[in-house]
Amino acid sequence: MTHRKIQFKNPIILALLSLLGIGLLLLIGPVFSVQSDQPTTDFEAVFEEVWETVNENFYDPNFNGVDWTAERKKYAPQAARAQSTEEMAQVINQMLSELQTSHTHFYTQIEPAYYQLLGIFAPGSELEKDLAESLPEGRIDYPGIGIFTQDIDGKTFVKGILDGGPAAASELQVGDQLLNVDGAPYEPIRSFRDKVDQEVTLWIQPTSSTDSQVAIAVAPTLLDPAKMFLDAEKASVEVIEQQDAKIGYIHIWSYAGDQYQKLLEEELTFGRLKDADGLVLDLRDGWGGANPSYLNIFTAQGPNLAFVRRNGEKTTWTYQWRKPVAMLVNEGSRSGKEILAFGFQQYEIGPVVGSQTAGAVVGGSAFLMQDGSLLYLAVVDAFIDGERLEGKGIIPDIPAPFSLEYAQGKDPQKKRAIEVIQETLTH
Repeated sequence: MTHRKIQFKNPIILALLSLLGIGLLLLIGPVFSVQSDQPTTDFEAVFEEVWETVNENFYDPNFNGVDWTAERKKYAPQAARAQSTEEMAQVINQMLSELQTSHTHFYTQIEPAYYQLLGIFAPGSELEKDLAESLPEGRIDYPGIGIFTQDIDGKTFVKGILDGGPAAASELQVGDQLLNVDGAPYEPIRSFRDKVDQEVTLWIQPTSSTDSQVAIAVAPTLLDPAKMFLDAEKASVEVIEQQDAKIGYIHIWSYAGDQYQKLLEEELTFGRLKDADGLVLDLRDGWGGANPSYLNIFTAQGPNLAFVRRNGEKTTWTYQWRKPVAMLVNEGSRSGKEILAFGFQQYEIGPVVGSQTAGAVVGGSAFLMQDGSLLYLAVVDAFIDGERLEGKGIIPDIPAPFSLEYAQGKDPQKKRAIEVIQETLTH
């Protein structure tokens, strides 16, 4: 493949996007073949391309106080000694970590986040033809079961389960320790490769006791990154009836596109949440990308619209949400989602519940490297109403701690947010 560097179309939209942390990626794998683990790539050339791309495009010409030339001398010999794609990526990401900036990470074709990023931005763009060299047929489909994981002290725990996905239909619960898949150590892509529509066996440990270990079955399915987060958002909608009140709930897993906000507004205006007395807006984990204008449905003023049929049947649509609302956040709420949380507090829209957000608020853009790997890089700084949130995060108005390990499916943060709405309705 010839040397090339391709910047994603419309990088400003990417400015509010946040990538999942390495331990919070979807457990999904590509349908197509991926790069071999053997050192067939010129690792030194890829390292140099990454270094040069950062040198030319990083938002801060002073590199956040880092001597970038010295970092090249420090890490280049390590990249030259790499014996696998994983080793090369580890060296490059160690170098990038010296910049201490979010939206700055190197992804390879053996990582789920690589495909998720392409799945969001490649469709309909010039990247589709560029990807033909890296991905057979340029397809970005993934077999997986729709879960997020987090590694804690060398153990892998299920952190989130996409609503409506295969895992949601199984016995798997948030907090379960994932031991192995079909008897082999869990790996985020290899564990599900070539197993679409075939049951795999997950050995899990639901409690701290090894006696609780059990095998469960789940069948991976093809997941389209451009659709799966929207499908999960639709499936997450529920109305919880509690003490004569109807409390609506929706989980927006990704905000990387207007379609997610459109679905929210449809549900609030004339959908399943229309008659709810209050709302819990869950922005935990997943992707950022939110536009600050998305708060308008909670803040803008406008008339109600009523239609009356011949038989006298009346339908009223309210295009603003004027009832109580609480926002739910955690350490996986990043970038654009943090901007919405900031707005919730600044403009007193409603309480923010949960745990402190990631503090990952700069502008990112993605660059395709010569071997098909992907560099996600902070290319602009960001200020919200003059305030810089990078490295700070949003502290919730109402803290709600959550211990992931062996949680057995319990969600104390969601429970607390529902209580907050209930308390508001009864006062």
